[in-house]
Amino acid sequence: MPRVSDVHIIANTALPTPREMFTANPRLERHASLVAQARTDISRVLNAEDDRFILVVGPCSIHDLKAGREYAERLAKLADEVKERVLIVMRVYFEKPRTTVGWKGLIMDPHLDGTNDIPEGFRQARRFLLDVIDLGLPTATEMLDPITPQYIADLICWSAIGARTTESQTHRQMASGLSTPVGFKNATSGAILPAINAIKAAMQPQVFLGIDNDGRASVVATEGNPDCHVILRGGDGGPNHDEKSIAETLGLLQKHSLPRVVMADASHANCHKKQTIMPATYRAILDQRVKEKGLIGAMLESNLLAGAQSLDDGMDALEYGKSITDQCIDWATTEQLVRETAEKA
Repeated sequence: MPRVSDVHIIANTALPTPREMFTANPRLERHASLVAQARTDISRVLNAEDDRFILVVGPCSIHDLKAGREYAERLAKLADEVKERVLIVMRVYFEKPRTTVGWKGLIMDPHLDGTNDIPEGFRQARRFLLDVIDLGLPTATEMLDPITPQYIADLICWSAIGARTTESQTHRQMASGLSTPVGFKNATSGAILPAINAIKAAMQPQVFLGIDNDGRASVVATEGNPDCHVILRGGDGGPNHDEKSIAETLGLLQKHSLPRVVMADASHANCHKKQTIMPATYRAILDQRVKEKGLIGAMLESNLLAGAQSLDDGMDALEYGKSITDQCIDWATTEQLVRETAEKA
């Protein structure tokens, strides 16, 4: 009989169930309390009940847990200093979408060597999230694989849907069931309407295929997620963090009977993926905030050291505290920008 199943599959390895992961790396009451409060705080900003400025800041991706913890310790102290004016949420990104190929993040490849030890990736991700929350920091991540939320979403305070997946029905459905506020980035082309359509879909009840805490395939029914917003991250046509782009986005949201709130990303296409341009981009966003309170937050890619490095030279050549994905600004620049935010926002 001709082979018709799994023709191109070379392995199919069972994962530990979400419940097993929860047991091994449990969420305690203090973790749940911080996560719940941070989600409420972010929701209040989105609903104009809190006038603080949301700043989602941190490494482009987490690849070195020691460096990541050092960064989190520094950020926690800074966040406490500015908490009256700025609501800081740390980027804790474990999944990286790739245009073609490349390292896909800590969950997929925690050893950075192509062995794809995903069970260990989930373990490390949960442990790291618990460490960050123990420091008093809210957590942010991009939800990429639709299975991932079952393993880590209980420790996430704010979620992003990326530019490549904003138009995906799968991700819109997933977002409708997430317990966090969700930001949808504009499409890679720069188009805003896909993100607006994504919000409209995510706010509605959805039914889709997923897994339960015991790892069984299941039918998931949601009531819709009311806390969704657009993130402007630039696109093929260039940056879109300027006054005109923000005003047009807010107008488009109003036209579609959606809340008039938007976040701007100072990285990605808005700074042409160059960390040297990112501070000026961020300051331009802050200038818009003074004029337009509908601009409720921003994103920054930041690490201990500036720039980025490649895995191609081998792990032994990696510099501590420097990104292995997109370029980031360094800690000194981050600290300066955060203090400016507290003064202006």
